[in-house]
Amino acid sequence: MLAIERRKVILSKLASEGKIIVSDLSREFDVTEETIRRDIDKLAREGLATKTYGGAISVTSPSIDIPYNIRKRANVDLKQKIADNVAGMINDGARIMLDASSTAIYVTRKIKDKKNITVITNSVEILLELADIRGWTVLSTGGTIKEGAFSMVGSQAEKMVRGYHVDMAICSAKGIDATMGITDSNEKDSEMKQAIFSAADHRILAIDSTKFDKKSFVKVCDIADVDTIVTDSAPSEQWLARLEEFGVGIVY
Repeated sequence: MLAIERRKVILSKLASEGKIIVSDLSREFDVTEETIRRDIDKLAREGLATKTYGGAISVTSPSIDIPYNIRKRANVDLKQKIADNVAGMINDGARIMLDASSTAIYVTRKIKDKKNITVITNSVEILLELADIRGWTVLSTGGTIKEGAFSMVGSQAEKMVRGYHVDMAICSAKGIDATMGITDSNEKDSEMKQAIFSAADHRILAIDSTKFDKKSFVKVCDIADVDTIVTDSAPSEQWLARLEEFGVGIVY
């Protein structure tokens, strides 16, 4: 395995587990502990990990903008549970918008058996996933390809989205906090999610349970601006009461 591939796997482990141990990775990759320490040193210099005695801990959630290929491999089981729940809310003939989150690609795969769906998305990977599907209408937002991601952003993408009206918008986010609301790691993605939500009758926030009580860099919207939150497991009683107060549904 090349060093860059090994570091991607290490980042994925950090994203899903929160920490890594040098000795464990040395055995897993069949390399010396010094090799793993060099990997960690490089990740730390890039601001993607914090070194600790014998390993490292994650600094990627929720404020760092992790490359898409890394995000897609993190918390896969949780995202599949979320996708199952979201898929159950989409009927034949629905018109939907999907953002370019890693969760959205799992939703896309779960609904491919449905008929006459219209999809608008800024996700390059979703467009590729649906390229050979029959009987659907699939629209690309266009826009500028975001560096290090499979997404299209910018004023042209936002303009396209705001020119349509759909039944349902499905977006993810990096965090949800009682005071700051729903947040993401960068301005371009946040603006794109705002545009997508503004075009829909029903706004779904699809986030895994690790995102509750987390703040990221840029505000997307207030909690009350979404209609339903879909997650993988029940949030705390305090969160359930808060969502009821805001009039936001919860599916888990």
